[in-house]
Amino acid sequence: MDCPLCDSPSGELLWQDDFCRVVYVTDTPAYPGFCRVILKRHAKEMTDLAPPERSRLMMTVMKTEQAIRDTLNPDKINLASLGNVVPHLHWHVIPRFADDPHFPNPIWGERRAGATHAGPPDLAAQLARHLRDAFEGGR
Repeated sequence: MDCPLCDSPSGELLWQDDFCRVVYVTDTPAYPGFCRVILKRHAKEMTDLAPPERSRLMMTVMKTEQAIRDTLNPDKINLASLGNVVPHLHWHVIPRFADDPHFPNPIWGERRAGATHAGPPDLAAQLARHLRDAFEGGR
């Protein structure tokens, strides 16, 4: 079975361990800081995981959210686990800004503005540093 999340990095690698990886989604320039937390093995639903694995994955999602907040101070964070197109367990962690093109709609909804919210040029490096600190420091 072909799976784009098994077959490719699906973004710029920011952090990983033996269980999952966090990537910076580089193909959505209108949404700086958009990350995915991707389970390293192929599973379709959260309930396919044992309870400790569910907790471990959600802790990674929360640490990713905090790294984005610490780096960008967004107006809001959206979390989504859809999998309708790619049925491989992954979470979207999306910083939202009042001036982004879809705000307050979901990024997959109707576009409301033409402007693109800009992130700092070293955004991926800043996010990776915050994630390393979160996982090494136990935060």
